[in-house]
Amino acid sequence: MPTTAKRVSWFVPGRIEVLGKHTDYAGGRSLLAAANVGITFVAEANDEGVVRISSDAVEGTVELPLAENIEGYDNGHWAGYARAVVTRLVLNFGDQVVGANIHMTTTLPLASGMSSSSAMVVGLARCLMDLSGIESTDLFRRNISSAEEFAAYLACIENGMSFGELVGHRGVGTFGGSEDHTAMLCGVEDSLVQYAFCPVRREAVVPFALDHSFVVAVSGVLAEKSGAARDAYNRASQSTRDILAQWNEHTGREDSFLADAIAATPEAAEQIRGLLGEGNYLRKRFEQFLIESDQLVVQAADALLAGDLEDFGRVVDLSQHWTDVGLQNQVDETRALAALAREEGAVAASAFGAGFGGSVWALVPTTEAEEFAGRWLEKYIAQFPEVAGRAHTVITRPGSRATRLELELA
Repeated sequence: MPTTAKRVSWFVPGRIEVLGKHTDYAGGRSLLAAANVGITFVAEANDEGVVRISSDAVEGTVELPLAENIEGYDNGHWAGYARAVVTRLVLNFGDQVVGANIHMTTTLPLASGMSSSSAMVVGLARCLMDLSGIESTDLFRRNISSAEEFAAYLACIENGMSFGELVGHRGVGTFGGSEDHTAMLCGVEDSLVQYAFCPVRREAVVPFALDHSFVVAVSGVLAEKSGAARDAYNRASQSTRDILAQWNEHTGREDSFLADAIAATPEAAEQIRGLLGEGNYLRKRFEQFLIESDQLVVQAADALLAGDLEDFGRVVDLSQHWTDVGLQNQVDETRALAALAREEGAVAASAFGAGFGGSVWALVPTTEAEEFAGRWLEKYIAQFPEVAGRAHTVITRPGSRATRLELELA
């Protein structure tokens, strides 16, 4: 008999992608941190066959029936993520899923690049699973046995892919990976975590300098990856599949992810370059992925482990360069924020997240963080006055993974 709850509360942190830009869904590496800002969920079971969701960040209540197909909430509406959670859980676990009233309070900037959307997916899924007793079912246990596998399943709720026996559904319309969910479920307080993906596997825990903090500047350019930026976001992810398709056709192999193709033989990277030619987007995207995943993520972690912040800054500068010329997901505002942060004395600075807006992190001594944040924001708004009122800063250090705050069994 599954163990169910009648009331539950969770805190889910935001995610800082230190390095690993658009690498996860192609089987690459990322260097990640859970933030100490996030979303708190309070949920109570109901017997009405609906999930009602409200938030202090937006007006109104969203009501979703327990069904495998729910219409509406497209074009970037935040409830599209809630719909994806409800429909996928009902599809996978059927009548086991119960109705709920869920309220969210947030300290995490929405559509900022800190993955408020994935935090919503994680929190809603955790609440509904607790209320429904899903984690104690045989089906769940056969398919998910670790936090990393749980993160991968939650990513599949977003991207629509199947996970083992847990059949896929429509998702939210983006072809993303699982680094966000992994950071949120597997983050380590006061440390960065290095992960490789497809499948999710931890490679290193990197202690974070105790006397430094991240200052995150929210650009004020919304990064809604299921809204206006979806096509551009999907171009970045589709490009890795296009490269892989050329490789598999040329070699007769059946590699599943670009990272697998690169690792197939010592000559694979050079062979792929030959297939792609020169000067086109796919070639630039390939170089960005290869350099970011195979070199920069590892070099950045090694620099931090050695306490060499100057070298860490050099590596991060290279990552920022390649995301601009190779990935091509930057806008003028995020370019300016990264450059201004370095000019103002940041140890390192990089745009992160889906791109096409969002946020930039800067690493600075904790004692200087508030003063730095003020100068940085002031100079940025002087260049882009139209973002005044939307742009702001958040000071954070690596926090802990998602935490259950309350559980009252039925």
